[in-house]
Amino acid sequence: MREYLLTLCVTAAVTYLLTGPVRKFAIAAGAMPPVRARDVHREPTPRLGGIAMFGGLCAGLLVASQLTNIGELFTLSDEPRALLSGAALIWLIGVLDDKWGVDALVKLGGQMIAAGVMVLQGLTILWLPVPGIGNVFLTPLQGTLLTVALVVVTINAVNFVDGLDGLAGGMVCIAAAAFFMYAYRIWYGYGVEAAAPATLFAVVLMGACLGFLPHNMHPARIFMGDSGSMLIGLVLAAGAVSITGQVDYDLLVQHAGSERSAVHAMVPLYMPLLLPLSIIAVPFADLVLAIVRRTWNGRSPFAADRGHLHHRLLEIGHSHSRAVLIMYFWAALIAFGAVAFSVRSSSLAIVLAIVLLCAAGLVILLLPRFTPRVPGWAQKLVPPRYRRPGGESAEPGAVTASEETSGATGAEGAGEPEEGEREPAMAGLHGATAIGDRQRFSRQKRINSRR
Repeated sequence: MREYLLTLCVTAAVTYLLTGPVRKFAIAAGAMPPVRARDVHREPTPRLGGIAMFGGLCAGLLVASQLTNIGELFTLSDEPRALLSGAALIWLIGVLDDKWGVDALVKLGGQMIAAGVMVLQGLTILWLPVPGIGNVFLTPLQGTLLTVALVVVTINAVNFVDGLDGLAGGMVCIAAAAFFMYAYRIWYGYGVEAAAPATLFAVVLMGACLGFLPHNMHPARIFMGDSGSMLIGLVLAAGAVSITGQVDYDLLVQHAGSERSAVHAMVPLYMPLLLPLSIIAVPFADLVLAIVRRTWNGRSPFAADRGHLHHRLLEIGHSHSRAVLIMYFWAALIAFGAVAFSVRSSSLAIVLAIVLLCAAGLVILLLPRFTPRVPGWAQKLVPPRYRRPGGESAEPGAVTASEETSGATGAEGAGEPEEGEREPAMAGLHGATAIGDRQRFSRQKRINSRR
């Protein structure tokens, strides 16, 4: 665990330190596209944050290769090398897209090529663990197609959710933390060494996200861009491919003591697509809804719009920070809930806790403008946005001047004069001013004539 902690700290530190110079480079290189209609931010913000994340990823893998226990993984397995090759390719495509823009179909082809590069180097799904049957071996063609599909879906799910400051990085960091807990338990709890690469991938992914988030939280100083979102999506997918298609189901049966216990341990891994669905369920749901929505409206599935989940949260009244925290909450609930259920699937307490947290999340989701009436004696104990105008001096039932104004105008501007009403009033004002000027001018003219 200490070696993993060291790898995490190194990855996060390098990413954090590189982000500042990368921001200056992005500004100098002109990687600051203008604000689009679907964007939430108001000012042009530099991209290319994926450069710093890729640098932290490489630093983390380099340090891990020199450690005593984790270093053996680099000699016994080709998966770290396969991950680095695919990550470098997808990162390069993302950098080109952040600077000059790349067609959506070209990016899709690049994602498939990056997944194919990882497959050629051994990072692929070899079999599917099916409860009651065991390992169902796949042909090379089936394994390649399934791996490429999983990688492409995960990359685009993360890319689609990258719409608010700190949203994609935080959600992927939460998913990576849950993924690390599961993979670490499979490795050390059951002694399955095939889960070691997935554990390492989760650690470096957490480090890259944690190092970048301080620069990306609202208001963001830099965006990760496609170079960052596609990179972290590929790393997350690589971990899912590794632990799904490389871990031997029969070994889990031997270490668990019974097939029933092994089935409980493999709850998130019954099918390769179940793991991304449970770990990144929110981004995946956003991806599916976006494709259905755009296709239904006769548009391309890759045509950007303002219909994503985070945009809907802003539209119903949530602030930027609250929308991000709500997405964090649901990502953590689903990801850690799946991991907890895999550990104790027969525990009623876990099910009840998940149900209660879901109810609490729905209450927060459906009350975006809830503002409690705070009594006068508690004005200093609540945030400023909950304080009434006038502070403690306002007596119960009293109406302050600001409340009178707001009450007169109404929430929807019922008391405000319409544009047609404003113009005559202003015209009358200008007319009165002109008449006064003419009177003063004629009076001054008469005085001058008398002189």
